[in-house]
Formats: sequence, C-alpha cells, structure tokens
Amino acid sequence: MLEKLQIVKQRFDEVSDLIIQPDVITDQKRYVELNKEYKDLRLLMDKREIYIEYTENLKEAEEIIADGSDAEMVEMAKMQYDEAKEAIPKLEDEIRVLLIPKDPQDSKNAVVELRAGTGGDEASIFAGDLFRMYSKYCESRGWKVDTVDYSEGTNGGFKEIQFEVTGDDVYGTLKFEAGVHRVQRVPQTETQGRVHTSAATVMVFPEAEEFDVEINPKEVRVDFFCSSGPGGQSVNTTYSAVRLTHIPTGLVAQCQDQKSQHKNKEKAFKVLRSRLYDLELAKKNEEDAALRGTMVTSGDRSAKIRTYNYSQGRVTDHRIGLTLYDLQNIVNGDIQKIIDELQLADNTEKLKASDQHI
Repeated sequence: MLEKLQIVKQRFDEVSDLIIQPDVITDQKRYVELNKEYKDLRLLMDKREIYIEYTENLKEAEEIIADGSDAEMVEMAKMQYDEAKEAIPKLEDEIRVLLIPKDPQDSKNAVVELRAGTGGDEASIFAGDLFRMYSKYCESRGWKVDTVDYSEGTNGGFKEIQFEVTGDDVYGTLKFEAGVHRVQRVPQTETQGRVHTSAATVMVFPEAEEFDVEINPKEVRVDFFCSSGPGGQSVNTTYSAVRLTHIPTGLVAQCQDQKSQHKNKEKAFKVLRSRLYDLELAKKNEEDAALRGTMVTSGDRSAKIRTYNYSQGRVTDHRIGLTLYDLQNIVNGDIQKIIDELQLADNTEKLKASDQHI
C-alpha cells in the first residue's frame, strides 16, 4: 500500500509544481484538468499521512510490548496497538476506493431531462413529482437548479422538462439516475380506484465546457419563436425563445426560460454542446459497460431502473435489488441513501475490474 501511495505522492508533487507554471495557467483546458487532479490527489495525500501515522504507531507499540520492561508503557502500547490494528484495514479500504481512476466527467455540472413516458396525464404528473424530488435533493446538497425548457402536462406536471444543475461533483452523483422510472399508484383521474403503472425517462448529461466540444456555427440552424407558459405580459408577444438545430446530427436544443433572447440562445448552446458531448460519451460508456458487464451505469436509457409503489410505500432499485419502505421521504428528495448504494456497487465493480491487489 505504501509503495502505491509513494507513486501517488510523486504525481501529486509533479501536479503541485505544474499548476503554478505560467504556460499551464494560460492553457485553460489543461489548467482546469490539473486543478481537478490536484483536488483528488490531495484527498489521497491526507489519507496517506494518517496511514503512515497508524503504521508507525503499530510498529512502535509492537516494540514496546516486545520489550516489556515498563508495565505502564506496555499497557498504553497495547491500547495504541489495538487502535491502529482496527483503523488500518478501514483506511486501506478507503484508499483502495480513492485509487480507482476517476471518471473525468464526474466533477462536471449536469443537464437533466425528464420526459413523461407511457401513462398519459399520470406520466406527466409523475415527471413533475420527479422534478420536485430532484429539486429538493439538489437543494439539500447546496446545488443550484436552473430551468432551461419545459412543456407542461394537460393535468399538471410536465410532458418534458430540462434543467441545469450546478455544484460540486454533480454529474458523478446524478448519472446514476438515468433510465426509466416507474410509478405504481391510483391516479387522481381514476374513478375506480385501480392502480396504474406509468413511467418517465430521466436523462443526465455532463455539462460540456466550451473546450470539450467545438461547434461550427455554420452547422447550426437558429430559430426564434414566442415563449409559451407563465411569464406575464411579454409571453407570446416577443420572439425571445430560441431553438437550435445541429444539422449534421439532427440534435435540437431550445430554451424559453429567460426573457432575453441572448440569454436563451446562450443556454440553448450550452445544452446543445452537452448533448453532442453526451453522444461521444454514450459510445464510450457502451464499450466500458460491455467490458465490465456493469448494470449500474450502463447508459441504456430504455432500462427500467426504479419503481415507486405508493400502495406499499416502497421504492425498489432494480439494478442492485435494493428495496426501501420509505417512499414519502424519498419522493421528498431524500435519495442520498439510494445513490450511496449505487456508488458503492459501481466502485465494487471497478475494483474487481482494475484487479487491485493492495
């Protein structure tokens, strides 16, 4: 373990030196990448210091116990020995996880898109419930949620809604939410009291930086149209809403959330960039998933990943067979425990794949 950590320390020293070099500071892309790497390595360095301290304490305690000349010292050494013996395996597990190569996308912000699936009005209401759940979860994490575009359902909720989430490690956390979510409950519109199954699709894209994807403006058709939905007197009178069509791929991004045409265009370009970036990423993820045989983040948007059963007060995540009877809290944004389990399962798979024998 110490040998591995020594290699990490060498890289940490190298990165620490690089991020203060003038030529690196002027290269924005490289500077951002090195800063992220520095942050990750700093965590490992902190753990390394604690690990060295415990291993030295263990060695020192063993020597005092073996000497045995001072009973009081031996007693203290035994306590020190037990403490170190208990702490070291836990620390090694934490370090193993930190040594797993980080996905460079994980630290990015995210663009999330919710779409009502099968189930008519009830599916739109459910998409609205999911938006509320994610908004509350993001709020609890101190992340900022910014709506980009939406189309309201006829009886409430959304046919589709797109929003940006800004904060620390947003994509690395929310990527586990991508897939089909199902709800089983008696709809408000149902007079017979029968349980219906409806669905909504959640898509999560890492927000692409300008230097991640270059878009040729000549390949983008820009259309301006009137906003629809709430927004006061200016709605339907000014052409502030913007729709972008990327001609080579046919991808469309639009924004009507801001009153300013310029701001809507800026936001729509951000979404288009993220969608193009996601296309490339999806190919890579499919290859990785095939190699690892993973289901946790397969990137398959048609995969049913989670069921919310109201009559039983149950939420089941089908990828890892996790069932929690805490539906009310979960739909109110308390999804951290599900994400923790998914991250744990994903890390376990990565550990097996990297075959780390530390």
